[in-house]
Amino acid sequence: MGFSASLSHVPWMQLSCSLHGGVLSSSSNSTLFTGAPLTFSTSTISGHSLIGKQSCYRNKLAVFSRKLSGLEEAMRIERESQLQSTTKIRSIPLRRGRVSPRLPVPDHIPKPPYLTSTLLPELSSEHQFHDSEGVTRMRAACELAARVLDSAGKLVRPSVTTNEIDKAVHQMIIEAGAYPSPLGYGGFPKSVCTSVNECMCHGIPDSRQLQDGDIINIDVTVYLNGYHGDTSKTFLCGNVSDPLKRLVKVTEECLEKGIAVCKDGASFKKIGKRISEHAEKYGFGVVERFVGHGVGTVFHSQPIILHHRNERPGCMAEGQTFTIEPILTLGSIECITWPDNWTTLTADGSPAAQFEHTILITRTGAEILTKC
Repeated sequence: MGFSASLSHVPWMQLSCSLHGGVLSSSSNSTLFTGAPLTFSTSTISGHSLIGKQSCYRNKLAVFSRKLSGLEEAMRIERESQLQSTTKIRSIPLRRGRVSPRLPVPDHIPKPPYLTSTLLPELSSEHQFHDSEGVTRMRAACELAARVLDSAGKLVRPSVTTNEIDKAVHQMIIEAGAYPSPLGYGGFPKSVCTSVNECMCHGIPDSRQLQDGDIINIDVTVYLNGYHGDTSKTFLCGNVSDPLKRLVKVTEECLEKGIAVCKDGASFKKIGKRISEHAEKYGFGVVERFVGHGVGTVFHSQPIILHHRNERPGCMAEGQTFTIEPILTLGSIECITWPDNWTTLTADGSPAAQFEHTILITRTGAEILTKC
Protein backbone atom coordinates (compact mmCIF):
# COMPACT_ATOMS: atom_id res chain seq x y z
CA MET A 1 0.00 0.00 0.00
CA GLY A 2 1.11 3.30 0.17
CA PHE A 3 2.57 2.42 3.66
CA SER A 4 5.62 2.99 1.74
CA ALA A 5 6.40 1.23 2.35
CA SER A 6 1.85 2.23 1.01
CA LEU A 7 0.30 0.51 3.70
CA SER A 8 1.76 0.54 0.28
CA HIS A 9 3.87 3.18 1.94
CA VAL A 10 5.77 3.15 5.17
CA PRO A 11 6.98 6.67 5.94
CA TRP A 12 10.45 7.20 4.50
CA MET A 13 12.16 7.71 7.85
CA GLN A 14 10.53 4.58 9.25
CA LEU A 15 11.54 2.22 6.47
CA SER A 16 15.08 1.31 7.34
CA CYS A 17 18.28 2.93 8.50
CA SER A 18 19.69 2.04 5.10
CA LEU A 19 17.49 4.71 3.56
CA HIS A 20 19.25 7.55 5.34
CA GLY A 21 22.20 7.60 2.95
CA GLY A 22 23.13 10.63 0.90
CA VAL A 23 21.73 9.14 -2.28
CA LEU A 24 18.23 9.29 -0.84
CA SER A 25 18.38 12.66 0.88
CA SER A 26 16.06 15.40 -0.33
CA SER A 27 19.06 17.40 -1.52
CA SER A 28 20.64 14.53 -3.43
CA ASN A 29 19.40 15.84 -6.77
CA SER A 30 20.54 19.41 -6.22
CA THR A 31 23.36 19.01 -8.76
CA LEU A 32 21.27 17.17 -11.30
CA PHE A 33 21.37 19.96 -13.89
CA THR A 34 24.47 21.80 -12.77
CA GLY A 35 26.79 18.87 -13.47
CA ALA A 36 30.41 18.47 -12.45
CA PRO A 37 32.64 21.58 -12.32
CA LEU A 38 34.01 22.54 -15.72
CA THR A 39 37.75 23.17 -16.03
CA PHE A 40 39.72 24.28 -19.05
CA SER A 41 43.41 23.88 -19.87
CA THR A 42 45.52 26.66 -21.41
CA SER A 43 47.73 24.11 -23.16
CA THR A 44 48.02 24.04 -26.94
CA ILE A 45 47.28 21.41 -29.54
CA SER A 46 49.31 21.52 -32.77
CA GLY A 47 50.41 24.99 -31.77
CA HIS A 48 46.89 26.39 -31.43
CA SER A 49 45.77 27.82 -28.09
CA LEU A 50 42.57 26.50 -26.52
CA ILE A 51 41.69 29.86 -24.99
CA GLY A 52 39.34 30.66 -27.84
CA LYS A 53 37.60 27.30 -27.39
CA GLN A 54 37.28 28.00 -23.68
CA SER A 55 35.40 31.16 -24.47
CA CYS A 56 33.18 29.29 -26.91
CA TYR A 57 32.42 26.60 -24.31
CA ARG A 58 31.63 29.20 -21.68
CA ASN A 59 29.32 31.06 -24.04
CA LYS A 60 27.47 27.85 -24.89
CA LEU A 61 27.22 26.98 -21.22
CA ALA A 62 25.83 30.42 -20.45
CA VAL A 63 23.20 30.05 -23.19
CA PHE A 64 22.25 26.58 -21.88
CA SER A 65 21.99 27.91 -18.34
CA ARG A 66 19.71 30.74 -19.47
CA LYS A 67 17.48 28.28 -21.34
CA LEU A 68 17.32 25.98 -18.33
CA SER A 69 16.56 28.87 -16.01
CA GLY A 70 13.79 30.00 -18.31
CA LEU A 71 12.28 26.51 -18.42
CA GLU A 72 12.35 26.17 -14.65
CA GLU A 73 10.75 29.59 -14.27
CA ALA A 74 8.01 28.72 -16.77
CA MET A 75 7.29 25.47 -14.90
CA ARG A 76 7.14 27.36 -11.59
CA ILE A 77 4.69 29.91 -12.98
CA GLU A 78 2.51 27.13 -14.45
CA ARG A 79 2.38 25.29 -11.12
CA GLU A 80 1.51 28.46 -9.20
CA SER A 81 -1.22 29.27 -11.72
CA GLN A 82 -2.71 25.78 -11.38
CA LEU A 83 -2.52 25.94 -7.60
CA GLN A 84 -4.18 29.37 -7.47
CA SER A 85 -7.06 28.31 -9.71
CA THR A 86 -7.58 25.19 -7.59
CA THR A 87 -7.44 27.15 -4.33
CA LYS A 88 -10.23 29.42 -5.54
CA ILE A 89 -12.50 26.37 -5.81
CA ARG A 90 -11.37 24.51 -2.69
CA SER A 91 -9.91 26.61 0.12
CA ILE A 92 -10.96 24.69 3.24
CA PRO A 93 -7.99 22.78 4.69
CA LEU A 94 -8.42 19.12 5.56
CA ARG A 95 -9.45 18.52 9.16
CA ARG A 96 -9.63 15.32 11.18
CA GLY A 97 -13.12 13.87 11.66
CA ARG A 98 -14.25 11.33 14.23
CA VAL A 99 -12.53 7.96 13.92
CA SER A 100 -14.76 5.01 14.82
CA PRO A 101 -13.48 1.80 16.46
CA ARG A 102 -11.73 -0.78 14.30
CA LEU A 103 -13.94 -3.39 12.69
CA PRO A 104 -13.81 -7.06 13.71
CA VAL A 105 -12.48 -9.87 11.52
CA PRO A 106 -13.94 -13.39 11.85
CA ASP A 107 -11.71 -15.87 13.63
CA HIS A 108 -11.60 -18.31 10.72
CA ILE A 109 -9.84 -15.80 8.43
CA PRO A 110 -6.02 -16.25 8.46
CA LYS A 111 -4.20 -13.23 9.89
CA PRO A 112 -0.80 -11.80 8.90
CA PRO A 113 1.99 -12.29 11.48
CA TYR A 114 2.53 -8.60 12.25
CA LEU A 115 -0.72 -8.44 14.24
CA THR A 116 1.11 -9.79 17.27
CA SER A 117 2.57 -6.30 17.83
CA THR A 118 1.44 -2.68 17.53
CA LEU A 119 4.97 -1.64 16.56
CA LEU A 120 5.65 -0.77 12.93
CA PRO A 121 7.41 -3.78 11.38
CA GLU A 122 10.90 -3.29 10.00
CA LEU A 123 11.28 -3.40 6.25
CA SER A 124 12.16 -6.98 5.32
CA SER A 125 15.42 -7.53 3.45
CA GLU A 126 13.79 -10.47 1.67
CA HIS A 127 13.02 -9.85 -2.00
CA GLN A 128 9.74 -11.42 -3.09
CA PHE A 129 10.24 -14.16 -5.73
CA HIS A 130 7.63 -16.76 -6.59
CA ASP A 131 7.38 -20.19 -8.12
CA SER A 132 4.34 -21.11 -10.23
CA GLU A 133 2.15 -21.74 -7.19
CA GLY A 134 3.25 -18.48 -5.60
CA VAL A 135 2.46 -16.57 -8.78
CA THR A 136 -1.01 -18.12 -8.85
CA ARG A 137 -1.65 -17.03 -5.27
CA MET A 138 -0.28 -13.56 -5.93
CA ARG A 139 -2.59 -13.20 -8.92
CA ALA A 140 -5.58 -14.20 -6.76
CA ALA A 141 -4.73 -11.72 -3.98
CA CYS A 142 -4.03 -8.91 -6.41
CA GLU A 143 -7.18 -9.54 -8.44
CA LEU A 144 -9.24 -9.38 -5.25
CA ALA A 145 -7.57 -6.11 -4.24
CA ALA A 146 -8.31 -4.67 -7.68
CA ARG A 147 -11.99 -5.69 -7.53
CA VAL A 148 -12.37 -4.20 -4.05
CA LEU A 149 -10.73 -0.96 -5.17
CA ASP A 150 -13.00 -0.73 -8.19
CA SER A 151 -16.08 -1.20 -6.01
CA ALA A 152 -14.84 1.32 -3.45
CA GLY A 153 -14.33 3.90 -6.20
CA LYS A 154 -17.98 3.61 -7.18
CA LEU A 155 -18.91 4.84 -3.69
CA VAL A 156 -17.09 8.14 -4.15
CA ARG A 157 -19.56 11.03 -4.31
CA PRO A 158 -20.32 14.18 -2.29
CA SER A 159 -21.67 13.57 1.25
CA VAL A 160 -20.23 10.05 1.56
CA THR A 161 -17.80 9.69 4.46
CA THR A 162 -14.46 7.93 4.24
CA ASN A 163 -15.62 5.83 7.19
CA GLU A 164 -18.45 4.48 5.03
CA ILE A 165 -15.91 3.57 2.37
CA ASP A 166 -13.82 1.78 5.00
CA LYS A 167 -16.82 -0.27 6.16
CA ALA A 168 -17.66 -1.30 2.60
CA VAL A 169 -14.04 -2.26 1.84
CA HIS A 170 -13.77 -4.22 5.08
CA GLN A 171 -16.94 -6.16 4.35
CA MET A 172 -15.95 -7.01 0.77
CA ILE A 173 -12.56 -8.31 1.88
CA ILE A 174 -13.74 -10.52 4.72
CA GLU A 175 -16.61 -11.90 2.60
CA ALA A 176 -13.91 -13.08 0.19
CA GLY A 177 -12.17 -14.90 3.02
CA ALA A 178 -9.27 -12.42 3.10
CA TYR A 179 -7.83 -10.06 5.69
CA PRO A 180 -7.55 -6.26 5.15
CA SER A 181 -3.77 -5.87 5.39
CA PRO A 182 -3.70 -2.28 6.79
CA LEU A 183 -5.85 -3.18 9.79
CA GLY A 184 -3.55 -3.37 12.80
CA TYR A 185 -0.38 -2.86 10.76
CA GLY A 186 1.84 -0.86 13.15
CA GLY A 187 -1.35 0.05 14.99
CA PHE A 188 -3.19 1.44 11.94
CA PRO A 189 -6.85 1.51 13.02
CA LYS A 190 -8.68 0.97 9.73
CA SER A 191 -8.99 -1.48 6.85
CA VAL A 192 -8.13 0.95 4.04
CA CYS A 193 -6.27 4.24 3.55
CA THR A 194 -8.33 7.17 2.27
CA SER A 195 -6.24 10.23 1.39
CA VAL A 196 -8.23 13.34 0.43
CA ASN A 197 -6.96 16.43 -1.43
CA GLU A 198 -3.70 17.59 0.20
CA CYS A 199 -3.26 14.27 2.03
CA MET A 200 -0.35 12.53 0.28
CA CYS A 201 -1.01 9.12 1.81
CA HIS A 202 -1.97 7.08 4.89
CA GLY A 203 -5.22 8.96 5.49
CA ILE A 204 -7.31 7.35 8.24
CA PRO A 205 -11.01 6.96 7.34
CA ASP A 206 -13.24 9.11 9.55
CA SER A 207 -16.56 10.96 9.72
CA ARG A 208 -15.61 13.72 7.26
CA GLN A 209 -17.98 13.88 4.29
CA LEU A 210 -16.50 14.09 0.83
CA GLN A 211 -17.13 17.45 -0.82
CA ASP A 212 -17.93 18.33 -4.40
CA GLY A 213 -14.57 18.94 -6.10
CA ASP A 214 -12.50 16.69 -3.81
CA ILE A 215 -10.05 14.08 -5.01
CA ILE A 216 -9.45 10.95 -2.95
CA ASN A 217 -6.88 8.18 -3.11
CA ILE A 218 -8.17 4.82 -1.92
CA ASP A 219 -5.40 2.38 -1.05
CA VAL A 220 -6.45 -1.27 -0.77
CA THR A 221 -4.30 -4.20 0.32
CA VAL A 222 -5.65 -7.70 1.00
CA TYR A 223 -4.03 -10.74 2.60
CA LEU A 224 -5.35 -13.87 0.88
CA ASN A 225 -3.95 -17.38 1.29
CA GLY A 226 -0.72 -16.01 2.74
CA TYR A 227 -0.09 -13.37 0.03
CA HIS A 228 -0.63 -9.59 -0.07
CA GLY A 229 -2.12 -7.81 -3.08
CA ASP A 230 -1.62 -4.03 -3.03
CA THR A 231 -3.13 -1.28 -5.20
CA SER A 232 -4.46 2.29 -5.08
CA LYS A 233 -6.13 4.86 -7.28
CA THR A 234 -7.14 8.51 -7.03
CA PHE A 235 -10.82 9.16 -7.74
CA LEU A 236 -12.68 12.36 -8.64
CA CYS A 237 -15.58 13.45 -6.43
CA GLY A 238 -18.25 15.45 -8.23
CA ASN A 239 -17.21 18.50 -10.23
CA VAL A 240 -13.44 18.58 -10.02
CA SER A 241 -11.39 21.51 -11.33
CA ASP A 242 -9.36 21.15 -14.50
CA PRO A 243 -5.97 21.52 -12.70
CA LEU A 244 -6.87 18.67 -10.35
CA LYS A 245 -8.11 16.51 -13.21
CA ARG A 246 -4.79 17.11 -14.95
CA LEU A 247 -2.85 16.21 -11.80
CA VAL A 248 -4.76 12.94 -11.44
CA LYS A 249 -4.40 12.07 -15.13
CA VAL A 250 -0.66 12.75 -15.24
CA THR A 251 -0.06 10.78 -12.03
CA GLU A 252 -1.72 7.73 -13.57
CA GLU A 253 0.34 8.23 -16.71
CA CYS A 254 3.50 8.37 -14.58
CA LEU A 255 2.64 4.98 -13.09
CA GLU A 256 2.11 3.55 -16.59
CA LYS A 257 5.42 4.93 -17.82
CA GLY A 258 7.24 3.56 -14.79
CA ILE A 259 5.80 0.09 -15.41
CA ALA A 260 6.69 0.29 -19.12
CA VAL A 261 10.45 0.17 -18.39
CA CYS A 262 10.20 -2.91 -16.18
CA LYS A 263 11.52 -6.31 -17.31
CA ASP A 264 14.04 -8.94 -16.33
CA GLY A 265 17.47 -7.31 -16.02
CA ALA A 266 16.27 -3.69 -16.13
CA SER A 267 17.71 -1.31 -13.52
CA PHE A 268 15.35 -0.02 -10.85
CA LYS A 269 16.54 3.56 -11.32
CA LYS A 270 14.88 3.66 -14.75
CA ILE A 271 11.50 3.79 -13.01
CA GLY A 272 12.25 7.06 -11.21
CA LYS A 273 13.83 8.58 -14.31
CA ARG A 274 10.82 7.88 -16.49
CA ILE A 275 8.32 9.07 -13.87
CA SER A 276 10.25 12.29 -13.21
CA GLU A 277 10.59 13.09 -16.90
CA HIS A 278 6.84 12.86 -17.45
CA ALA A 279 5.86 14.75 -14.27
CA GLU A 280 8.24 17.59 -15.08
CA LYS A 281 6.63 18.13 -18.47
CA TYR A 282 3.55 19.34 -16.62
CA GLY A 283 5.33 21.12 -13.78
CA PHE A 284 4.31 18.62 -11.11
CA GLY A 285 6.47 17.61 -8.16
CA VAL A 286 7.34 13.97 -7.46
CA VAL A 287 7.30 13.15 -3.75
CA GLU A 288 10.56 11.52 -2.65
CA ARG A 289 9.75 10.50 0.91
CA PHE A 290 7.36 7.67 0.04
CA VAL A 291 8.41 4.71 -2.05
CA GLY A 292 7.28 1.48 -3.66
CA HIS A 293 8.37 -1.85 -2.20
CA GLY A 294 8.57 -5.58 -2.58
CA VAL A 295 5.32 -7.35 -1.77
CA GLY A 296 4.19 -10.97 -1.56
CA THR A 297 4.14 -13.20 1.51
CA VAL A 298 5.61 -10.13 3.25
CA PHE A 299 3.70 -6.82 3.15
CA HIS A 300 6.74 -4.54 2.77
CA SER A 301 10.20 -5.67 1.73
CA GLN A 302 13.15 -4.86 -0.45
CA PRO A 303 13.56 -3.66 -3.12
CA ILE A 304 12.85 -0.01 -2.41
CA ILE A 305 11.33 1.60 -5.51
CA LEU A 306 12.21 5.29 -5.83
CA HIS A 307 9.91 7.41 -7.98
CA HIS A 308 12.32 10.34 -8.50
CA ARG A 309 15.65 10.50 -10.32
CA ASN A 310 18.24 8.47 -8.43
CA GLU A 311 21.34 6.31 -8.76
CA ARG A 312 20.22 3.51 -6.48
CA PRO A 313 21.79 0.24 -7.69
CA GLY A 314 19.97 -2.97 -8.44
CA CYS A 315 18.18 -4.76 -11.27
CA MET A 316 14.83 -6.50 -11.63
CA ALA A 317 14.61 -10.26 -11.97
CA GLU A 318 12.07 -12.62 -13.47
CA GLY A 319 9.51 -13.87 -10.93
CA GLN A 320 9.87 -10.83 -8.66
CA THR A 321 6.90 -8.80 -7.39
CA PHE A 322 6.87 -5.22 -6.13
CA THR A 323 4.76 -2.08 -6.18
CA ILE A 324 5.19 1.19 -8.04
CA GLU A 325 3.16 4.02 -6.49
CA PRO A 326 4.17 7.57 -7.40
CA ILE A 327 2.72 10.59 -5.59
CA LEU A 328 2.59 13.88 -7.52
CA THR A 329 1.72 17.31 -6.15
CA LEU A 330 0.65 20.69 -7.50
CA GLY A 331 3.04 22.40 -5.12
CA SER A 332 5.61 21.42 -2.51
CA ILE A 333 6.84 17.83 -2.27
CA GLU A 334 7.65 18.36 1.41
CA CYS A 335 5.21 16.98 3.95
CA ILE A 336 3.88 17.17 7.49
CA THR A 337 2.38 14.32 9.52
CA TRP A 338 -0.50 14.67 11.94
CA PRO A 339 -0.16 13.56 15.59
CA ASP A 340 -1.82 10.26 14.66
CA ASN A 341 1.59 9.39 13.11
CA TRP A 342 -0.05 8.29 9.86
CA THR A 343 -1.91 11.07 8.04
CA THR A 344 0.66 12.85 5.88
CA LEU A 345 -0.14 16.10 4.08
CA THR A 346 1.72 18.39 1.70
CA ALA A 347 3.54 21.07 3.69
CA ASP A 348 1.93 23.90 1.70
CA GLY A 349 -1.57 22.43 1.52
CA SER A 350 -1.37 21.78 -2.23
CA PRO A 351 -3.31 18.81 -3.67
CA ALA A 352 -1.62 15.45 -4.20
CA ALA A 353 -2.54 12.36 -6.22
CA GLN A 354 -1.28 8.78 -6.18
CA PHE A 355 -1.70 5.57 -8.20
CA GLU A 356 -0.31 2.11 -7.44
CA HIS A 357 -0.04 -1.31 -8.97
CA THR A 358 1.59 -4.56 -7.89
CA ILE A 359 3.58 -5.97 -10.80
CA LEU A 360 5.27 -9.27 -11.63
CA ILE A 361 8.54 -9.09 -13.55
CA THR A 362 8.65 -11.34 -16.61
CA ARG A 363 11.41 -12.10 -19.09
CA THR A 364 10.12 -9.53 -21.58
CA GLY A 365 8.26 -7.01 -19.43
CA ALA A 366 5.94 -6.73 -16.46
CA GLU A 367 2.54 -8.20 -15.74
CA ILE A 368 0.19 -5.88 -13.85
CA LEU A 369 -1.34 -8.15 -11.23
CA THR A 370 -3.75 -5.62 -9.71
CA LYS A 371 -6.20 -5.50 -12.59
CA CYS A 372 -9.78 -6.67 -12.45
